[in-house]
Amino acid sequence: MAKFINVGLKGPTVVVDVTRLSLESFAPFGYVVENARPDVHPSAAARAGSSLSLPFNAISANQGFAIKYQDVTHMVNLYDQAPSGRPAAPSINMFVCAARTLTPPSEVGSPSPSSPPLASPPQPQPQPQPPPGSLFSVAVLERHPYTTQTFIPLSADPASRYLVIVAPTLPPAAADEVFSVPTATPTNQRPLPGRGLPDIGRLHAFIATGKQAVTYGAGTWHAPMVALGPPGTAVDFVVIQFANGVPIEDCQEVFFQPKVPSSGLPAAAAAQGGLSVRLPTGSRQAKL
Repeated sequence: MAKFINVGLKGPTVVVDVTRLSLESFAPFGYVVENARPDVHPSAAARAGSSLSLPFNAISANQGFAIKYQDVTHMVNLYDQAPSGRPAAPSINMFVCAARTLTPPSEVGSPSPSSPPLASPPQPQPQPQPPPGSLFSVAVLERHPYTTQTFIPLSADPASRYLVIVAPTLPPAAADEVFSVPTATPTNQRPLPGRGLPDIGRLHAFIATGKQAVTYGAGTWHAPMVALGPPGTAVDFVVIQFANGVPIEDCQEVFFQPKVPSSGLPAAAAAQGGLSVRLPTGSRQAKL
């Protein structure tokens, strides 16, 4: 079980708008894995040979029937710096993530009479996506300080979507002294974010498709997986990371709602505000 800290949110609710997930937009937080050139068929790449410039040092493979994009993401294991000294092992798990409950537009100041509330029973032909302008309430962010974590969706449905919610890290403070983090960055790896709590003032939210996988960089604050869809549906993911079985080294959490803290961990404050992510509306939603 992960260790956690309660953090209070003072003032009015903070609302962050969702943007499109891409390699460039997500680069400060990790990696996006997707077909970098869906317009190029493997047979065309085989015929073109070295004259065709493809990203990720791509090469023709499998006798011309495949394109191999190389090193599209990086797995990082920093458990040799963990206080327990317990080594980690690779971990491959399956997460079946239920579609999350959202607040419909009619309840957040954007009425949408044609869109039924998400809490209503599924219709015979439900819409694959929630009503535009719906809000997702962010109650917790987590991080894995000593490992990357890769989520690979297993969905052939072109309408499959999920949210990727991340935040930069604040400078270290007294409230986060209970958390241990690595300090030495491996050669040729992204700088480590440090020990601090998440900077919710710079929260980012992205919408991903079933054709996109994401890798959270080691120590990156992120929300637990947020699958989208009609009530009763789910999105399946293969999740790859390292773990050593020491809860506070495997996963650290910050809650934005009151919760009884674990033994020895401080409760910074009772939640007084809120933190939400707003899905795009109208034409913006169609472009993401």
